[in-house]
Amino acid sequence: MTLYPNLILDALRNVRYPGNGKNLVENEMVEDDIRIDGNKVSFSLIFDKPTDPFIRSVVRSAETAINTYISPEVEIKGNISTKFRKASEPKPEVLPGVKNIIGVSSGKGGVGKSTVSANLAVALASMGYKVGLLDADIFGPSMPKMFGVEDETIYMINKDGRDYIEPIERYGVKMLSIGFLVDKEKAVLWRGGMASNALKQLITDAWWGDLDYFLIDMPPGTSDIHLTLVQTLPITGIVVVTTPQEVALADARKGIAMFTNPGVNVPILGLVENMAWFSPEPHPEEKYYIFGKEGGAELAKKTGVALLAQIPLVMGIREQADNGAPVAVELEKDPAKANAEACAFGLLARNVVEAVEKRNADLPATQKVEISKKSHNEG
Repeated sequence: MTLYPNLILDALRNVRYPGNGKNLVENEMVEDDIRIDGNKVSFSLIFDKPTDPFIRSVVRSAETAINTYISPEVEIKGNISTKFRKASEPKPEVLPGVKNIIGVSSGKGGVGKSTVSANLAVALASMGYKVGLLDADIFGPSMPKMFGVEDETIYMINKDGRDYIEPIERYGVKMLSIGFLVDKEKAVLWRGGMASNALKQLITDAWWGDLDYFLIDMPPGTSDIHLTLVQTLPITGIVVVTTPQEVALADARKGIAMFTNPGVNVPILGLVENMAWFSPEPHPEEKYYIFGKEGGAELAKKTGVALLAQIPLVMGIREQADNGAPVAVELEKDPAKANAEACAFGLLARNVVEAVEKRNADLPATQKVEISKKSHNEG
C-alpha cells in the first residue's frame, strides 16, 4: 500500500466539522504537516479555540475516515494532534493586488476556449492593462504551447519573506499552467481533489502582483474544478465561449445555468461566438457558415447576455497558436496594420472591458461563493 498526502486529504474530505457543515479540508482545518512513515500517518488539525466542543469527536471521525476510505492497516489512532488559531492572525486575502477576475468557460471542449483566452489576454495587454492568465484546464493544459514557453523553467521568488512561484511573462501577460509542472508527454491522472489542490497552489502560492485583469482558462464542461474556483476566488464575471453549432449551444446553456444558479450567482459578462464563419484567404469577403449561422448571437438574445464578439474560423489563428504566438500579438506591433482576425480579438477585449465596467457599476463587489451541500446537488 502506497500512502501520499493527497490520499489523506481525500479521506478527510469525508469528515464534516459540526460547527458549519464544511469538510475538514474545505474548512482549512488540516495543517500542512502530514507525515508518512510506512503505514504510520500523523498530522495536525487546527481549531479556533481550545474550548471547541467538537475537538474529540472530529479527531475520532478523522481517524475513522482514514481507516475506512484508505485502509484499516493505516496506523492513525493517537497520531492526530491539535493546534489552535491565534485570534490575531486573519486569513490572508487571495490575490489582493488583482482588480478583476474573469473566468473564460465553455460547455464542451473543442470550441476554441483556450484560443480565445490566450488572445483575449494578449489583446488586453496590448491596450496597456496589466494582465495575468491562469491555465486551469488541469487535464488538457495548452497555454505553454500557445505562448511558446513549453520548455521554460519555473522559478521561485521571495516576497515579504515568503517564497512564491514566479509566473512566466510573455507578450505582456503573466501566465502559469499546470503544464509547467507535469510531463507534457504523459496524461495527468489525478483525482478531483488532487487537481483542485494543485489549482489552488497556482493561485495562492504564486506572486501575481498588481493586475487589472486576471483571466482563468477554465476546463470545458461543469466540474469540481469550477466549484473550486468560485469558492477560492471572488470572480468578477464569466465569458462563455461557444460555436454556432447546436450541440455546442446546448452545452453553453448548461454552463450559463451553472454560473447563474442561485447557489453560485457569478455574473455572465457575455458570450463569444467562435468559428462563426469561414472565409477563404484568397476571398476574405466570402463567408461560409460551416457550423451554422448566428447560433451564438441567437443564444445571447434568448439568455439575455451580451454578444461580446463573433470570431471567424481562420487558418492564421490556428497556425499562430501552434507556433507560440497568439494572433492578437499583431495588435501590439501596429493596430492599424493588424489583420482581421487580430482586430476581432481587439474588439472582444474592448467589449470585455466595457462589460466589466458596467458590471462593477451596477452590481456589488463579488465575494467568494459559499456553496452548501444542497445547492451543489441541485446544480
